[in-house]
Amino acid sequence: MDNICALQSNCRTLKTWKCNSNSNKFLLSNIPIIKTFSCFRRSAPLHAISQDNSIKHNTLLVESYHEHQRLKALLARLNKKGSCPLQMLQDDADWSKDHFWAVIRFLRHSSRSDEILQVFDMWKDIEKSRINEFNYEKVIEILGEEGLIEDAYSAFIEMKTLCLSPSLQVYNSLIHGYARNGKFDDAVFYLNHLKEINLSPVSDTYNGLIQAYGKYKMYDEMGMCLKKMEMEGCSPDHVTYNLLIQELAEAGLLTRMEKVYQTTRMNRMDLKSTTLTAMLEAYANFGIVEKMELILKRTRNSKALLKEDLIKKIALVYIENFMFSRLEKLGHYLSKRSGQNDMVWCLLLLSNACMLSQKGMDSVVREMKVAKVSWNVTFINIILLAYLKMKDSMRLGILLSTLTNHIVKPDIVTVGVLFDANNIGFHGNGILETWRRTGILYRCVETETDPLVLAAFGKGQFLKKCEEAYSSLEPVARQKEKWTYCNLIDLVATYDGSVVNG
Repeated sequence: MDNICALQSNCRTLKTWKCNSNSNKFLLSNIPIIKTFSCFRRSAPLHAISQDNSIKHNTLLVESYHEHQRLKALLARLNKKGSCPLQMLQDDADWSKDHFWAVIRFLRHSSRSDEILQVFDMWKDIEKSRINEFNYEKVIEILGEEGLIEDAYSAFIEMKTLCLSPSLQVYNSLIHGYARNGKFDDAVFYLNHLKEINLSPVSDTYNGLIQAYGKYKMYDEMGMCLKKMEMEGCSPDHVTYNLLIQELAEAGLLTRMEKVYQTTRMNRMDLKSTTLTAMLEAYANFGIVEKMELILKRTRNSKALLKEDLIKKIALVYIENFMFSRLEKLGHYLSKRSGQNDMVWCLLLLSNACMLSQKGMDSVVREMKVAKVSWNVTFINIILLAYLKMKDSMRLGILLSTLTNHIVKPDIVTVGVLFDANNIGFHGNGILETWRRTGILYRCVETETDPLVLAAFGKGQFLKKCEEAYSSLEPVARQKEKWTYCNLIDLVATYDGSVVNG
């Protein structure tokens, strides 16, 4: 009441004086001026409120710190060899909800998922309110994802015994779990059971089945599952179509894959980067250049990161189709995505080397020098093979003589170039002697050159003779513990002599 009175007394209509310039008199104007004051006469000082908030904040920080330390100590105990979470829970008397789920995550990530159900059973029995749909749903989902479908089923049966109502997510976990384990009869049984309990499957229900059919290469069943999905009035979503394309692409079923792809285009559905990558790899595997390039263009507008193996497959398609300039474009594309790595420089060098462009190779070498790239035997052999094909014995000899400047040790391809260079009038006896003297020829035979290089230039005469000579040996002789370059050179010389004499 006092506060209300105070408010009334402080909200007044005041008379203000206004000066009239014509009469030099003051005119009285009834202009209300409201002065508003706090409803409460006594309010806490600002510094007191600030201090109180600061104390609360510090208290929360301290509590959070101690909670973090307790959790850290718990996980450290779990991480010890021979730790038993059941015994730990018994010793601790109980765990909070956060600690319990942290333990479950730990068991899952440390490949101890088979202990999860026992820990859950013990933890929920400590406090009966923990026996609820949410906890069971989460545990069953984890067990299903970990492939422990029998444990998931056991938890499901217990859930029904306790008169808890399993949700659609619980049934999805069972269906997907059985399907992932290849138990499709059980998966379909629970799918059909949904109708009996008035639960309608959603796209996610079918998506897990489709993915499992793909895993087990059951592509006809995958198509039937899609039809069943549509007949049941459940529309396939973008996840469904992405899954279908990925599985069909991996199987190499291009006609089916393209049909699904066209459906996504008509429905203006987005394709995941993994889907585009799968399509790209499928076309690369079959060497279909035009379609491969079409999808490659689409990946440029996505966040797809192409793995090195896929880059090499694409490059191989270009090489086999003599599209050497495309290697350079592929190198620049890769450079923008993943930076200037060895694969990028390999593609740029290889493109110009295959086109026998001295100017192009020199330009790439200058770029590599500016970028302070460490040379490797692949880079060296690309240039050597180009010089060999160009019959440029002078540049070939200079590069062979300066290998040590690049801190690069020759491999079997480099040795092959040296011997094949005799056919263009190059005399490499001096270099061969240097390699013998420095111990290079007594090293074990290695092939460190990227396979793309041999795909582009082919195997030279020396490498072919090595393979023929090795194949001519008895099985026991092939099992020689150590093959050095000297051994291989002697083997080829002996084989050549036997062929000539024969």
